[in-house]
Amino acid sequence: MPEGHTLHRLARLHHKQFGGAPVAVSSPQGPFAESAALLNGRVLLRAVAHGKHLFHHYGPDLVVHVHLGLYGTFDEAPVPAPQPRGQVRMRLVGATHYADLRGPTACELLVDAEVVALRSRLGADPLRRDADPERAWARISRSRAPVATLLMDQSVIAGVGNVYRAELLFRHGIDPQLPGRALPREVWDAMWTDLVGLMRDGVKRGRIDTVRPQHDPRRRGEPARKDRHGGEVYVYRRAGLGCLVCGTPVAQAAHAARNLFWCPTCQPPARVG
Repeated sequence: MPEGHTLHRLARLHHKQFGGAPVAVSSPQGPFAESAALLNGRVLLRAVAHGKHLFHHYGPDLVVHVHLGLYGTFDEAPVPAPQPRGQVRMRLVGATHYADLRGPTACELLVDAEVVALRSRLGADPLRRDADPERAWARISRSRAPVATLLMDQSVIAGVGNVYRAELLFRHGIDPQLPGRALPREVWDAMWTDLVGLMRDGVKRGRIDTVRPQHDPRRRGEPARKDRHGGEVYVYRRAGLGCLVCGTPVAQAAHAARNLFWCPTCQPPARVG
């Protein structure tokens, strides 16, 4: 599933390609056709993201909400747009580019009040200027749930997925099973600052890079890691491979229906009194 940096990149791209001008909106696949007809020819005022959610604002009470889920993608290219192929839920055509949305979990037209209600259920987004890390800390500091669970809870922190979760915990030497209420405040503050920097870098680069220069395997003459998320990482999808810091094989286990990766040496089990 795309993580928050991907949605913020899409919001910036769509605002650049379609914002401030009339947009042709259609639904070749059909399910979004009625809403598309209401939007067709209107000016896209702005495109913004919150966590893993994308919002296209066309005016009062006309907001397209998109959640890509596991399989959703946007395909963008310069005009002219060819005939749609396959299942295209929503097509946008502007003066210079077109974009086809395929396979999203959600593509719906909302009124402003519904957008406010949806966003009120989301946690602090490290990529938004209005993010409130105190709100996230309030949830984490009183929870018995593992930090690994809380980081993926979109009502606590919006936009963090499996990659950022695994990498953030490693970079701060945190046992994934540590209860949230046992996490020291100063460690949380450092984690939040680090997360903001990592995700901003993800927006800039279009990939997730988390390995510090001194640990980069390329400095040892080893090839760069190849993975669909891009970038170089410490533990994500490196199960059985040697930790880039200590050499211990990276561990993997199921955690809340997702794969969890960590280094047993660099992230030792915490003693909680």
